[in-house]
Amino acid sequence: MKHVPNILTIVRFILIPFIVYFAMKEQYIITLIILVTSGITDILDGIIARKYHFITDFGKLMDPLADKATQIAALVVLVLQNIIPFWILVVVIIKEFIMVAGASFLYGKETVVFSKWYGKLSTVLFYIAIFSSLLIKYFNFPFDFANYIYYLAVAVTIFSLIMYFKAFWVKGYIKEVNTNHPEEENKKHLT
Repeated sequence: MKHVPNILTIVRFILIPFIVYFAMKEQYIITLIILVTSGITDILDGIIARKYHFITDFGKLMDPLADKATQIAALVVLVLQNIIPFWILVVVIIKEFIMVAGASFLYGKETVVFSKWYGKLSTVLFYIAIFSSLLIKYFNFPFDFANYIYYLAVAVTIFSLIMYFKAFWVKGYIKEVNTNHPEEENKKHLT
């Protein structure tokens, strides 16, 4: 039972190729069903982990990674199909690259970073935008209201990156990197 949340997280990774495949085939309703299934496993994994105290370092790291991988895969497909502009994907990838690099650095210091409300909000907004894009495409809506949701999601994504950066700064991790770097340079010059 204690492995159920992690198994659900792994299931979300397994669903990603199916999301890409059916979206590329323009089978938008099937894509939406798989995305909803992925979302349900995400909710269940969180509920079970918290209720039964099955929270693990693996879950803290891989749960948000599964969200981001699903989100980026869906955005890539939408860009390839000219449904959304490329720059939205670029902003998300840059933000996630910075977050993964920061999380990896902290994990090396035996500190696990887990998502905050603003990170979760940006993820939820992107999912709403992706759902909206797929529905608009499927039903041929004349007005693409999804663009406004993407703009809001991008704004929250940038805000969340700033907030994570601020949290790292307050905890001294960024200062530590900056102060350690010159010492390492001095050691190089001495040898």
